[in-house]
Amino acid sequence: QVQLVQSGGGLVQAGGSLRLSCEASGGTFSNSAVGWFRQAPGKEREFVAAVTCSTGSTRYADSVRGRFTIFRDNAKNTVALQMNSLRPEDTATYYCAATSETIAPTPPPRRYEYPYWGQGTQVTVSS
Repeated sequence: QVQLVQSGGGLVQAGGSLRLSCEASGGTFSNSAVGWFRQAPGKEREFVAAVTCSTGSTRYADSVRGRFTIFRDNAKNTVALQMNSLRPEDTATYYCAATSETIAPTPPPRRYEYPYWGQGTQVTVSS
C-alpha cells in the first residue's frame, strides 16, 4: 500500500514563497492523481490543487490559481506544490493525497476520491 511522505512548509511572511513535497513510498504515482488539500483551524478541509501524473493535467482552486503551481516528477515519485505570493489566509495544515490508479484524464477535486493521505504539514503566513 502506498504511503505518502510530506516535507516542506514552515513560517513565511506575506508575499513570500514555500514549497511542499509529497513522495510516494511503497508505490508509485505514475497512474494516479495527486492532490493538495488544506485545513485551517475551525474550517473544513478544502481542495487546493491536483495533478494527474500520467497526463500532467492540473486543477486549481480559484483562491490559489496564478499563485500556486503543482508539478510532478514521475521518475522520483514526487509531487510538489510551489506556493508564491503567500497570504495570511493561506495559513493551514496542508495534506497531500493520492487516488488509486485512474484513467481519468483530469484530477478530481473531491476529498472522497483520494484514499491515500500524507501526514500533513503546517504552513503559517504572517502579515
